[in-house]
Amino acid sequence: MHHRPRSSGPTSPALRTLAVALALLVGIATAQTTVNYLSFTTGSEQLDALEALIEVFESENPDVSISYNTADFGSYFTKLQTDFAAGNPPDVFELNYENFVTFASRGTLLPLDDHMAASSAVDDTTFYPAALEAFARDGVQYGLPITFSTVLLVYNQELFDDAGVAYPDDTWTWDDVIAAADAITDAPNRVWGIAQPVQFWEFYKTAAQAGGGLAVAPTVQIDTPENREALHYLVDKIQVHGVMPSDAEMSGVGDIDLFVNGQLGMIVTGIWMFDHFITNADFAWDVAVEPGGANKATHFFSNAAVVANTTSVADAAWRWVEFLAAHPFTVETRIERSWELSALSLDNADALQPYLDRPVPANRQAVFESLRYAVTPPVVDNQPQLEDIINQELEAARLGLKSVEQALMDAQRRVEALVAQ
Repeated sequence: MHHRPRSSGPTSPALRTLAVALALLVGIATAQTTVNYLSFTTGSEQLDALEALIEVFESENPDVSISYNTADFGSYFTKLQTDFAAGNPPDVFELNYENFVTFASRGTLLPLDDHMAASSAVDDTTFYPAALEAFARDGVQYGLPITFSTVLLVYNQELFDDAGVAYPDDTWTWDDVIAAADAITDAPNRVWGIAQPVQFWEFYKTAAQAGGGLAVAPTVQIDTPENREALHYLVDKIQVHGVMPSDAEMSGVGDIDLFVNGQLGMIVTGIWMFDHFITNADFAWDVAVEPGGANKATHFFSNAAVVANTTSVADAAWRWVEFLAAHPFTVETRIERSWELSALSLDNADALQPYLDRPVPANRQAVFESLRYAVTPPVVDNQPQLEDIINQELEAARLGLKSVEQALMDAQRRVEALVAQ
């Protein structure tokens, strides 16, 4: 279903008035170019924000009309592949880092280097380096990063105070996490020290924290001593230390709800949860850069806007990509709506300051500090199969159906077979 902008408009009345005035000043009838845009933005608040962006963009670019379509993340890439197969792809579409590799390797994306070189709005210094590099392949820039998010250690200050434990700081390691979690845990009263998912997205990062890491090229490296140490750190919280609730102990309550209910001392989760915690948690909480083992390593998630190489409206499409990536109104809107963050370099501190100025959590600087330790996951053309294999083996280890050692041996063998196909 295609959507057109509703009357909600930009969040800033002054900016909306200025935008409309600028459009009126143009004062000429202009033949419009339509840019078709596909996004995995689906929440009602985010759709309102997207439509606000479209209104401002169209007022500044009266010769361009944005027609957008959305799909939820679970079906988005199937729809995108179907559109390409039918010869009717969108002009501009959103890709996360993992799926970008697949589309870039198939030659379906338009190189953006010439547009970027001619731009007065963006250049190589505009974006956080890892975000920009994530959407280049073989030295060619195929996308501009439009958002980033990361994962932090979120902690309940009241449970820390009750247990007499100092709050997490930059010196913390895995040992400190386990010690604090042990002091906080009161399982008979349904209070635990920590919750951390045991799945691909946590494991690749935790493996890097252990001094190892997942790799699929030039050789598969999954079953290594460091990676075994990392998986033990994840599953031993349940099976050895008893500081993380088992499925039976959770009784169908999710880890986010346990934290909001005051039943978790710590949770490893993303910055996208800040507003949920602000709204629903009735206790003091804060965040810290996630502690490491041998090293620090943190998640780095990023989404990009890319252009199909079959587009007939490349110049207009580029202007929309550029707007989504770095226009001041886009940056402002994402901060106001807590809609992830624009992937700007830390040189753009002024633009990001309103985010840091928000009082809760107090240590928002940790969001940007964590970028110093950012690592990205291994990516292959058949990424869903890779993640499924590793998740199945991690789940077997988490449930105690396999030892850590057996699970990683099996993951190694199965991924070797996958990449050999």
